[in-house]
Amino acid sequence: MKQALTPLGMAILELLHEQPMHPYEMTQLMKRRRVDLRVKLRPGSLYHTVERLEKQGFIEVVDTQRQGRRPERTVYAMTETGRDTFAEQARDMLATIAEEYPQYPVALSALSELNPQDAIDHLKLRVMHLKGHVASDEAVVEQLLEKNLPRLYWIDHAYAHHQRKSELDWTERLIADLESGRILWPTEDKPSELPHLSIVDDKERRNA
Repeated sequence: MKQALTPLGMAILELLHEQPMHPYEMTQLMKRRRVDLRVKLRPGSLYHTVERLEKQGFIEVVDTQRQGRRPERTVYAMTETGRDTFAEQARDMLATIAEEYPQYPVALSALSELNPQDAIDHLKLRVMHLKGHVASDEAVVEQLLEKNLPRLYWIDHAYAHHQRKSELDWTERLIADLESGRILWPTEDKPSELPHLSIVDDKERRNA
């Protein structure tokens, strides 16, 4: 399925499930709810996305508001087309494994080209940063549990927390393996041809 909505577009429609809003209100809610941890939220990008959603027929203007001398604010609501598209894309995103390109695997692939101790030192620095993130995540989870907020409302945070904990555990084991010699640093140049690591044949991937 070709996705009609960007991640930011999905986040906007998610908010409009609650009630009609103007873009400034959307921005403030996203900041308070830390939506920026899973969606790129740049100055002006939300307003641009709102305009595109309106042109696509996924949202519509339902009101305009003015307070004192402040600029007029346009209030948007989700259309039935927007609601249907949101639900369809959410189902597709849940079921489909997307091709994503995080930086960490890129750095790991370059590990053998670095000085061993220098590489280990920087992996330990990553572990320190991960521990800080995990501790922060756990503090947020504790607050959410105290407020008795249904878990489904913060399941995305729980997923990100689990990912960071898994990465922390894996990286600590990698460091231990490198320091103990269970993983040896290459003493020869990298071979010109490395084994094909793909589980799925290229032809099968193209036909999928």
